[in-house]
Amino acid sequence: MDLRLAGKRALVTGSSSGIGEAIVKQLAAEGVAVVVHGREESRANAVAEAIRAGGGSAEVALGDLTTDAGADAVAAAALAGGPIDILVNNAGFIGYLSWTEATVADWAQIYNTNVISGVRMIQRLVPQMRERHWGRVIQIGGGLSQQPGAIMPHYNATLAARHNLAVSLARELKDTGVTSNVVSPGAILTEKAQAQFTHMSQAHGWGETLEEIERNATQALAPNDVGRLGRPEEIAAAVAYLASPVAGYVSGATLRVDGGTIRSAF
Repeated sequence: MDLRLAGKRALVTGSSSGIGEAIVKQLAAEGVAVVVHGREESRANAVAEAIRAGGGSAEVALGDLTTDAGADAVAAAALAGGPIDILVNNAGFIGYLSWTEATVADWAQIYNTNVISGVRMIQRLVPQMRERHWGRVIQIGGGLSQQPGAIMPHYNATLAARHNLAVSLARELKDTGVTSNVVSPGAILTEKAQAQFTHMSQAHGWGETLEEIERNATQALAPNDVGRLGRPEEIAAAVAYLASPVAGYVSGATLRVDGGTIRSAF
């Protein structure tokens, strides 16, 4: 299926590793000129170089999105090569704290990192999309926004905020040609997650091989209808669809890619 993305330009925040890296590589493979964002120059450059080596177009934008100055720098670098058609707000942080451990400062910090950083980029890039009457804004959310557990309450709340602001933005962008949506991953087997699950397996007896660890970790932490953890490339495929012209009739929506972890009849 031709997603008709060739010639578009995209900024994917937090794309020097993990899900963001998979997204930026998928978009580049679809013919999108991508801007790889990160805070560490060597990691961001490595992703961009890999994309260019495969025949894609990639630039790098460095900056800390938790500050206005950092967001200004990222936006300026991204726009230096031309208008941004697609903004994917992926950058974020997971805080493994409980209700008794998370301080008010922790709540404020993670909200700034996971929510306000995305708002900063929306404010800097969406006005130009509106002027051109075409654009795609995609938040990377998560199932914990809808079915939170007792742990990581501050993180779960930021996911809910991402989902909420995406719908509000869709309403704001009515009749402009710019859409706003959410891709909601389940538990995804990134390199970081793989290392974490391997470490946890020693205490929980999940097995020795990656296959055993994944199967048992899925049953213990994220039971779903597929029986495994997701892959970053599966999130990237959903983002590519929503970013494309063929998804022009989709706005204010949440596309869950979680193996059926979150269930709803309506």
